[in-house]
Amino acid sequence: MQQFLKSWFTAPGFVRGAVRVTTTALLLGAAAPHSVLAQGLFSPAVTVNNSVITNFELEQRTNFMRILGSPGDPAEIALEDLIKDRLKEEATSQAGISLSEEAITEGMTEFAGRANLTLEEFLKALGENGVSPETLRDYTIAGLTWRDYVGSRFLSRARPSEGEIDRAMGRAGTGGVQVLLSEVIIPINQQNVRQVEELAEQISNLDSYAAFSSAATQYSAADSRTNQGHLPWLPLTKLPPQLQGLVLALKPGEITPPLPLQGAVALFQMRGVREVAGAAPRFAAIEYASYYIPGGHSPAAQATARHVASQIDTCDDLYGIAKDQDPAVLDVQSLAPAEIPQDVALELAKLDTGETSAMLTRNNGQTLVLLMMCGRSADLGTGEDDARQGVANALTQQRLEAFSASFVEQLRADAEIVIK
Repeated sequence: MQQFLKSWFTAPGFVRGAVRVTTTALLLGAAAPHSVLAQGLFSPAVTVNNSVITNFELEQRTNFMRILGSPGDPAEIALEDLIKDRLKEEATSQAGISLSEEAITEGMTEFAGRANLTLEEFLKALGENGVSPETLRDYTIAGLTWRDYVGSRFLSRARPSEGEIDRAMGRAGTGGVQVLLSEVIIPINQQNVRQVEELAEQISNLDSYAAFSSAATQYSAADSRTNQGHLPWLPLTKLPPQLQGLVLALKPGEITPPLPLQGAVALFQMRGVREVAGAAPRFAAIEYASYYIPGGHSPAAQATARHVASQIDTCDDLYGIAKDQDPAVLDVQSLAPAEIPQDVALELAKLDTGETSAMLTRNNGQTLVLLMMCGRSADLGTGEDDARQGVANALTQQRLEAFSASFVEQLRADAEIVIK
């Protein structure tokens, strides 16, 4: 239980609506909000039942949200968060939930780690931008104590049954889950790694479908960029097992954190989830062919890929194309889904038998991969335990977040909140 709750707290999107910390945001800093008069800093800005939120706390949280690059108006987000924090603190206090200094420090350290900084470095960066250590401490305590409270109160009700997991994975025989995603795939190499990482972080914090579609059109190297990054409906089971739980945990409009692939960084935005009639297929093995073409994404290499693709209908045809070349130019493999490299698995998820893709590269971008789907072998019942656990955790997280949001709204409806 403790391990799951820890993963729930650190999962993207749990703490304050998908706030992600980036080193760039901290280094660039942010203009401090217009300060209230010094003599009014510790005057009440809001009262929540018998608890006071001061102007100083509101100013500090506003600056903190601005530094983190939280989408939306930082002042509005800060006010809303602080009101909810007071409601949560009252509930956790009544339940007798408290944290040790060790747990608080660990939580602050974990948060700093999201920006690839030590806690000392993170606090220094915050201080240079006018945010006190107490602000991070209060923010961390509120998140951790509420995590413990929600877990102790709702976890038993949030856990899915075996049948519900089967349905989500398309194994129940009554239906399967399909997801509607948009993608941005950005090539990365040693020369552009810093720029790509910063761009990917910015994209991961976008807060609209239109903005993500614009980013896909402008920056993505995938064929889907011509359709604003939109992918068709895909069975959840076609995605790489390690991504199924992550994708299923997204709400419509939410974006994954940047996902490292070989030679690229990927981001996905959830546009929809639906359950369809009929059992979704599960696959014990996937056979695919990789035909390697010198030149990376150069026009000449892409032209060669199109020419080869026009001459083949099955993977067997590639043997004829490659017969007078170095044997290393063609690689045909049959692997379990969990064993397939993630970038290959993502491309294969979009392909039916006999279809090709020329999106991937190898050799640090110098070799283009013409990928062809040869066929999929049905899974006759042997389970992928890791994928199943990932889906179970995603379903549990969804329910915990729903229980949490509903309970906070109930607390708010019963509270006396006065904005000065």
